Amino acid sequence: MSVSSGVAATAELAKGRLTQAARPITEDLVQRAESDRLASTFVDYTNDRQGERHTLTWRQLVARVRDVAAAVTEHTAPGDRVAVLAPQNHDYVTGFLGALLAGRIAVPLFAPELGAHADRLVGALDNCAPKLWLTSSASLDAVEELATGEGVPAPGHILAVDGITEGSGKDFQAPEIGLDEPAYLQYTSGSTRTPAGAVITHRAVATNCAQGAAGFPADDTSTCVGWLPLFHDMGLVLQICFPVHLGAHAVFTTPFAFILKPVRWLELLAEFPNAVTGGPNFAFDMLVKKTTEEDRARLDLSRVHSMRNGAEPIRAGTIDRFAEAFGPCGLDRSAHRPSYGLAEATVYVTTTGSEGPVVRGFDRAALADNRAVESTAEDALSLVAAGTPAGQLVRIVDRGTGEVVPDGTVGEIWVYGANVASAYWDSPEATEATFRGVLHEDGLPEGPWLRTGDLGMFHADLLFITGRMKDLIIIDGKNHYPQDIEATAEQAHEVIRRQHLAAFSVDDGETEGAVVLIEARPGTDLAAVDQKEFSRSVKRAVSQVHDVKLRDVRLIPTGGIIRTSSGKIARAANREQYLDMIRTEK
Repeated sequence: MSVSSGVAATAELAKGRLTQAARPITEDLVQRAESDRLASTFVDYTNDRQGERHTLTWRQLVARVRDVAAAVTEHTAPGDRVAVLAPQNHDYVTGFLGALLAGRIAVPLFAPELGAHADRLVGALDNCAPKLWLTSSASLDAVEELATGEGVPAPGHILAVDGITEGSGKDFQAPEIGLDEPAYLQYTSGSTRTPAGAVITHRAVATNCAQGAAGFPADDTSTCVGWLPLFHDMGLVLQICFPVHLGAHAVFTTPFAFILKPVRWLELLAEFPNAVTGGPNFAFDMLVKKTTEEDRARLDLSRVHSMRNGAEPIRAGTIDRFAEAFGPCGLDRSAHRPSYGLAEATVYVTTTGSEGPVVRGFDRAALADNRAVESTAEDALSLVAAGTPAGQLVRIVDRGTGEVVPDGTVGEIWVYGANVASAYWDSPEATEATFRGVLHEDGLPEGPWLRTGDLGMFHADLLFITGRMKDLIIIDGKNHYPQDIEATAEQAHEVIRRQHLAAFSVDDGETEGAVVLIEARPGTDLAAVDQKEFSRSVKRAVSQVHDVKLRDVRLIPTGGIIRTSSGKIARAANREQYLDMIRTEK
C-alpha cells in the first residue's frame, strides 16, 4: 500500500487526523505570478553591518523561477536530478523552485566553499548523480573545480542561475506534475555513513506545509524569518516551501551572519510583523549568551508569533534562560514552541501549541526501565514536551514485539501520513528498514509507517523525546541516554565547554562501558589542567546522578567535538575519534 492510497483509505478511520495536499506547491507559486505583494527578502550582511535588503515581489520571483525552469528543461529530461550548489541567497531560492517547476528532481545541497562538510557533498552527488548543477556566478569556479574531483560524477551541464537571461522563460509552460512524483531529495546530516537522500514527493512537501500551517498556525499575513541553511530540511521548508504554500513573506539571512552576530536573528524578528521562525536548541542558548543588556533594551519582540525549537534535544534550562532574558523585550514565554521532526517526514511531525513549553520531571530509574513516572525529586530528569501531531499519526512501538505500547511507556516513535518520504534514493535495504513499518492494530492503518529510530513516549497526551535508538547506552541491562549523561557531565568542571560533549558506549570484547569526550572552553590551556582531578570530577558527578561508572573521560581541544552539518552532536563519529585516540596510544 502506498502512503497516498493508505491515507485516502484510512482518513475516515483516523477521524480527521490526517491531512493530504490537493496540489503541488508549484501551483501555489504560479497562481501568484501577477501579485505585487512581497515574496522574499534576503538580508546580506557581507558589506553592510545593518544588512542590505534584496526583496522580490511574487511577480518578480515567479518570473525568475520561470527563467530557471526553462533553462533546466533545456538541459535535462524527466527523472533527472538537478543539484543546487549555490550560496544562500535568492539564486538558491530560484534555483530550487525552478527545478521543481520544470518537473525535475531537485537536490538541495550547498556551495563547495563550505569545506567542513565536503565529504558529505561529494557523497550526495555520487549517490544521485545529478545531470545538471545550478550555482551562482560567485561560486562558479569552485563548482567547476568540484566537478573534476575524485568520486564526483561529472554533470552534463553547470549553470549560474544569475547568468540566465532575464525574461527567457516568459513563455515557459510548466508540465503537469503528479503529486506522487519526487520533488526533491533531502539528504540527511549524518557524518559517518554515506548520505541518505530521502525522496520527498510533491504530495509530501505540500502536505507537510499544510500541517505546519495548522500547527504554527500561520497564513499569508505571517512573515517566515530565519537563517538556517537552505539545504537542511527545516531551513528549506521554513524559508522556501512554507512561504510559497502560504503566500507569506520570507525573510532570511545566512547561518554565518547569525553565528557572527546572533542578535541579528532577533532584530529581524522585531522588524517584521507576525513572525514565525525556528532553530535548534543551541541557537536559543547562543541568543542568551551573545546578546547584551544594551541589545535587549532596544528590542521589541511583542509581534513575534512563534519560535520553533527543534532538530536536537531541547533543554528545560534553555527555555527558562531564554524566557528570563527576552521576556522583558515583550516576548511571551508561550511563543517558544518545542517541536519534533525529521527529514524522513519532510520535517514537521509534532509541535507545542499556544500553551507554550511544557516541562515535566521524571524518575530516572523508571525511565531506564522504559516507564514514565513523574517525579518532583531533586534528581528527577526534566524533559520538554514536543507537543502533538497535526494531520498525521504518531505512535510509540515496542522495538521487540512491534506492537503499540500504552501511554507512559518508552518505545520507538513511528509516523504515518502523506508527509512521509517515499524512500531513500537508490537504497532499497535502508528503505525497507525505515519506511515500511507495519502495524496490526484496530483503528490504525496497517502501513507503511516510518520507523524514526527515535525513542519517546506519550504522557498526558504529549510526546516526549527521550533519545536515539542507535545512541542508547545499555549497561547491566539498564538504558542510559547520552544527552542525559552529557548534561550532568558538563556541570562537573569549569573548563568544560557547555553543550560540546559526546557520551557513547564502547565494547572491549567482554563488557560495554560508557565514555565521555569533552571539549574545552575557548582559551583553555590543556597543559595546565590537572587531568586526573578533571576525570575524577566528571566520573563522580555522573556516578552520583546516573549510577554509571564511566570507563573513560577525555578532555580535547576547543573545536574537537564533531557535529553534523545541522549542528547535532555526531556521537558515532566522536566514538570513532575516541577509538582512533586509543589505537594511536597503543
